[in-house]
Amino acid sequence: MRVLHFYKTYYPDSVGGIEQVIRQMCVGTGRLGVTNDVLTLTRQKDNADFEFEGHHVRRVPLDFEIASNAVSFAAFGELARMAEQADVVHYHFPWPFMDLAHFISRVNKPSLVTYHSDIVRQKHLLRLYQPLKHRFLKSVDAIVASSPNYMASSQVLERYQDKTRVITYGLDKSTYPAAKPELMDKWRAKVGERFFLFVGVLRYYKGLHILLDAVASSDYPVVIVGSGPIEAELKAHAERLGLKHVLFVGAVDEDDKAALLTLCYAMAFPSHLRSEAFGISLLEGAMYGKPMISSEIGTGTTYINIDGDTGLVVPPSDPQALGEAMRTLWDNPQLAADMGKRAEARYWELFSSETMASNYLALYEELAARRAVTQLAPAGA
Repeated sequence: MRVLHFYKTYYPDSVGGIEQVIRQMCVGTGRLGVTNDVLTLTRQKDNADFEFEGHHVRRVPLDFEIASNAVSFAAFGELARMAEQADVVHYHFPWPFMDLAHFISRVNKPSLVTYHSDIVRQKHLLRLYQPLKHRFLKSVDAIVASSPNYMASSQVLERYQDKTRVITYGLDKSTYPAAKPELMDKWRAKVGERFFLFVGVLRYYKGLHILLDAVASSDYPVVIVGSGPIEAELKAHAERLGLKHVLFVGAVDEDDKAALLTLCYAMAFPSHLRSEAFGISLLEGAMYGKPMISSEIGTGTTYINIDGDTGLVVPPSDPQALGEAMRTLWDNPQLAADMGKRAEARYWELFSSETMASNYLALYEELAARRAVTQLAPAGA
């Protein structure tokens, strides 16, 4: 079984949530015998082809971007060539250029799309994109939603219920480095023993302005890990509020991230828009046995974090409610510890990489078998 993944960004150029999911899919299904290739775009001038954790990555030049929609003319030919060698083509939505490339490259292999998120922000461009989007979603053989919450709340997926199924994301903790004592000591000296942690790309939908407002009248230490397009804006906002207890540490490597996830008191995850379809770093918190605070936005965040069980769930865009939830956990260490234990148990029950990989392998085999039967059927049958 050979599977081709197609998405606009991937390691090592970008280390966001979707990239982590594709990585976990490739590593997990690779252990089950799948040969995985990833076709992606890059601004780099070298290392077009390389091996990464047991799978092959092919990078083609990114020519330009329009409203976050990356375009590569070289991708048309590469997609056609690599799809011809694959048994199944696995697309990752949203990326409007991908839809176009699917048709221009005349991909004629069993195909599926993991539907990572609705398109939320570019509403005017979305109207222009709608016909292509629906033509693409109709053309693929299967659509995968990342949680039952998202499947139930997406108006787009509602139109494709007959071909949509749920396969939740999964993480393999063995791919994360063990926390090094010297790094634990470094971060203790920097931020103390108890702090709230956020990890992620600093984007508009992450709700970090809400988190800053929530701690404006408290002194709870908060560590914000990550960089991104609104980093300067967030730092300026924190400075206006006089937040001396909020530490922006930028992007960190995997060793430092493991140390911070091990050391933190709880995860603060204030994403307030549906662009946050799941929350990989929220799931990382559960994997490390941490209580969580998230917002109810009708997506997978509330499938990971169950209010009152694995953490607390608050209304979106509500700094007061977020601050009160932080106070509840901060003032009740035993409650926080118990929630963290239940979060980790839920991770092992539902969100392991092994579970995700076996479910995707079954789907790949189903789609390949379905195509084989179709090709064997007599003409006119």
